[in-house]
Amino acid sequence: MPDASEQEYVEYLSARLPMLHRLAYSLCGNSDQADDLVQEAATRLFQRWSQASRADQIDAYVRTVVVRLFLDSRRKGWWRIRLFAAPPDVRRTEDRGVEERTVLRDALERVPPRQRAVLVLRFLHDLSVEEVARVLGCSAGTVKSQTSHGLAAMRRLLDGAELMETTKGAVR
Repeated sequence: MPDASEQEYVEYLSARLPMLHRLAYSLCGNSDQADDLVQEAATRLFQRWSQASRADQIDAYVRTVVVRLFLDSRRKGWWRIRLFAAPPDVRRTEDRGVEERTVLRDALERVPPRQRAVLVLRFLHDLSVEEVARVLGCSAGTVKSQTSHGLAAMRRLLDGAELMETTKGAVR
């Protein structure tokens, strides 16, 4: 039978799983990878639950764990396990009538990981510059510059996507 501390952990995590999965999916753009990030974050949280449960802002702590796991996975990509000689075909799920979201998602996936993390935390999860700086372990100035660079990259990518769509229409 689980003790009171384990029960608190289960209750906390059960309530936060949807939020954590949204954050992880926003960062990596892949449901399977998002599940892996959330699972790893949940494991780390369980290992440190006695300390984490006493924190004033446990949501901020868990969000930080997810973002840092994402950034680590991008830095250390060489260690990924390959089960096949070639990666399997990626099937895109199609949201009917939501073409803009797909274009934005594709552009966001092409932005460097740290800039993507800043954009996701600032604009999709509505965190302040100071909160993002705490999550990423950097200064507010770095968050601001990464936001600026990330938005510029998104603009370039989205302008290119619009140009490609216009060109496709002209060729038909």
